[in-house]
Amino acid sequence: MRIAVIGTGYVGLVAGTCFAESGNSVVCLDIDENKIKRLRAGEVPIYEPGLEELLKRNVHDGRLSFTTKYDEAIPKAQVVFIAVGTPPGEDGSADLKYVLSAARSIAQHMTGYTVVVDKSTVPVGTSKKVADAMRSHTKYEFDVVSNPEFLKEGAAIDDFMKPDRVVIGARSQRAQDVMEELYSPFVRTGKPILFMDPESAELTKYAANAMLATRISFMNEIANICTRVGADVDMIRKGIGTDDRIGSRFLFAGCGYGGSCFPKDVKAIVKTAEEHGYDFKILQAVEAVNEAQKHVLSDVALQHFGKNLKGKRFAIWGLAFKPNTDDMREAPAVVIIDNLLAAGATVCACDPEAIGEAKKHHLGDRIDYSETPMEALDGADALILVTEWNEFRRPDFDEVKRRLKSPVVIDGRNIYRRKTLEQLGFTYYGIGS
Repeated sequence: MRIAVIGTGYVGLVAGTCFAESGNSVVCLDIDENKIKRLRAGEVPIYEPGLEELLKRNVHDGRLSFTTKYDEAIPKAQVVFIAVGTPPGEDGSADLKYVLSAARSIAQHMTGYTVVVDKSTVPVGTSKKVADAMRSHTKYEFDVVSNPEFLKEGAAIDDFMKPDRVVIGARSQRAQDVMEELYSPFVRTGKPILFMDPESAELTKYAANAMLATRISFMNEIANICTRVGADVDMIRKGIGTDDRIGSRFLFAGCGYGGSCFPKDVKAIVKTAEEHGYDFKILQAVEAVNEAQKHVLSDVALQHFGKNLKGKRFAIWGLAFKPNTDDMREAPAVVIIDNLLAAGATVCACDPEAIGEAKKHHLGDRIDYSETPMEALDGADALILVTEWNEFRRPDFDEVKRRLKSPVVIDGRNIYRRKTLEQLGFTYYGIGS
């Protein structure tokens, strides 16, 4: 099948590459000429395990190409995916200007019946807005379909190639048939393709992320109670996670969620509810709990060392909002470091992939950076673990203790054992344990 993907951000690049890998002819379009130049050279502008290898193979084999021109991407495409950004406004609503601009450009360049797919995460009702934007710019028939993505950063290739389910919001059988053919190679193990109306598909994406965010904030609230009553949140996680009605996933307490999806999608569904006269109290609480949770680790440091941290230095392990990505959007590490700096401390951070992002967009030269975890500890008064990269899970604690000025570990992901560290002479702080 001939496919065009508008937007070469995280979603567009993963989708385009994976569709090419399944044998389709794919053109990815982006208006950023420098990005397209880099992609043509085989450079992947984001970190996602397995993506670079897959991209290079499909470019080499001629199934995947890149362009900045709509007249090269659209005329022959049977299916066009819109995967551009939908940045949140100050009020939490999603900005659709890039989506609607892409829709108009698609309409102006299509040469026959086309299935236009909203792959970006968009508010309920966007499919109708896209159709309205296209209608006055083309004489050809088209269908607008909602096909939300459910990709986890760090595992996006597997998620796309082996999905739990594929959600398709379409109004016509013709569009359903096209989408079913397109996705059939990915669901050969029997995973479902769920057909529904576009509004339900649009809301499904928000509902899924909002539910997962709710589980995280709920467990962080339980962890905060554990700290006060002397209970262990990890034991509670196991106690409730073995209940089939609850399950074990997304029950780990920590220092708050971040990234490009959960914060934005929670805000967006709250705003959608507000626009339709409904006060979504649960998700407002989820958001408030998460923002407060990002301050927990710096609060622990202030409680241990005192409110004036002048002369104190902290080693931060982990800057990305989760492992296996360089994404620092809404990352707890930024809040934690800002709080430490405001109290007079200095910081040295280490992250396997996100240092470049931190320097360019988030922290600049306000902190020091280390290429290795151990070097970050030199002269530090405490280690603060923020992101649970595999590299940080089993350090040589004798070496950690030797390099730290004081043997204090503040564990924001509960990956270390309190008993083990205390036996080695550390002062250990976890989340809810």
